[in-house]
Amino acid sequence: MKISTDVPPSGQVRRKAGSGYKPKSFLAMILIGFSIVGLPLIAALVYSAIRIDQLSDQSRNNVYQATQITSGTSVIIGEIMAMERSVQQALVLDDASLLEGYFLGHTKFENITNHLSTISIYPEQRLPLEKMRLLETNLFREILNLTEQPQNLSYLLERFASLLALAQEFSANSFRVIGQEVGNVSEIATQTRSLVEWELLILVPLVIFLALIFSIIIARPIRQIDEAIAQMGRGKLSQPIQVNGPQNLVYIGERLDWLRQRLLKLEDQKIQFFRHISHELKTPLTAIREGADLLAEGVTGSLNQKQQLIAGILHSSSMQLQKRIEDLLNFSALQAEIITLVKQPVSLEKIINAVVIAQNLSILSKNIKIHLQCPDVSLESDKQKLETMLDNLLSNAVKFSPADGLIGITVICSENRVQIDVKDSGPGVSDIDGDQIFEPFYQGRNIPESHVRGTGLGLAITKEYAIAHGGNIELIRHTGKPGAHFRLTLPINSSEPTT
Repeated sequence: MKISTDVPPSGQVRRKAGSGYKPKSFLAMILIGFSIVGLPLIAALVYSAIRIDQLSDQSRNNVYQATQITSGTSVIIGEIMAMERSVQQALVLDDASLLEGYFLGHTKFENITNHLSTISIYPEQRLPLEKMRLLETNLFREILNLTEQPQNLSYLLERFASLLALAQEFSANSFRVIGQEVGNVSEIATQTRSLVEWELLILVPLVIFLALIFSIIIARPIRQIDEAIAQMGRGKLSQPIQVNGPQNLVYIGERLDWLRQRLLKLEDQKIQFFRHISHELKTPLTAIREGADLLAEGVTGSLNQKQQLIAGILHSSSMQLQKRIEDLLNFSALQAEIITLVKQPVSLEKIINAVVIAQNLSILSKNIKIHLQCPDVSLESDKQKLETMLDNLLSNAVKFSPADGLIGITVICSENRVQIDVKDSGPGVSDIDGDQIFEPFYQGRNIPESHVRGTGLGLAITKEYAIAHGGNIELIRHTGKPGAHFRLTLPINSSEPTT
């Protein structure tokens, strides 16, 4: 039989059209995910930094303005008092040369008020400052006109008191405005802190949610690839493989689906080969078995003891070979998923007794004792397949049980199900074999040296038949106890589909 091994060139696997943007690589999808998850946090950090920077600038301006106004007001008050003192001295001593101190104070006063006018931006500050500058300018002009007659300066002294009052009013208004600004800054800071807290309350769950979403999106193609590989490893090749995600992972999924189709084709070819070779062997085997029967019965003439022994060996070997071929045919039918159940009410006790009688020769040859506990129970089942399941379990127990061993068969009914336990006294099933004992063609490690190796299909067929009936078979572990314990569970009245 020719098996095609054509492999499509890399990149020639059929691409499936998909809607929406798909990253070209798994790394690109991870980077996109991290970008989207981190974007809200970055935006919140930038906004918080801008607000904090604004508050910092405003606070720095307030501190600078308060410092300048404090020092400037102190200088103004000092200069006003110095100018007043200079005018009083000139008036008392009637000496115009003593007004030199006034003119020096006037220059300093003018410089500091000009500076304060540049940093005073509120009307509450500008109004008294402008009044103060206007009053001092008028004083300066009148003093210039009266420098030759200092005794006429007395009426101007009262204006210095008004000038001093305006300076104090400017200072008070400025600090009141600065206090309001500090309060505003504090209120803005409180609002900003509250806003940042709300941002955290909203963004943290949002970021966690986005992280979970992208974790699922990122992990999904990997999980799909893992499940696809696991399905192929278990021999389940009927389900198409489709991987959603970046283009390179989608390509890997398409390659896996191509591999699935190739394995499925090879599996079909293998099943077809088993079916053909089994049918081809049945015809000569039937002739061999019938010929051995004729020889044993003496149809062709009487046989001596040695000839009868050889005829018996031929008959026994042909029966074993027929059993192997039937296992192969049954397995081929299972793989082709054409299990057909012909259900009818059957007596479980009668079926078990019939199986024990069929195995009687092997049981007597090893002097094995059978301990059977079975109530009178009738269940709806396919009689032939039920016999096959029980025969496989019993023959397996006989095969592994030592001479003079004990095999226990216990039947327990519960609700609408029946539980059949088969225990032997052999070496048991190793921990390594436990997970694979029901796999087709699998041979365990604890095989008696005198036994001819079988096909490894008995337990696999039993499991498939049990599942087809709506039941199951499992290996029961007993720590520290010898022997293997298999438990077959079947429904008493099954409404499962028969195919």
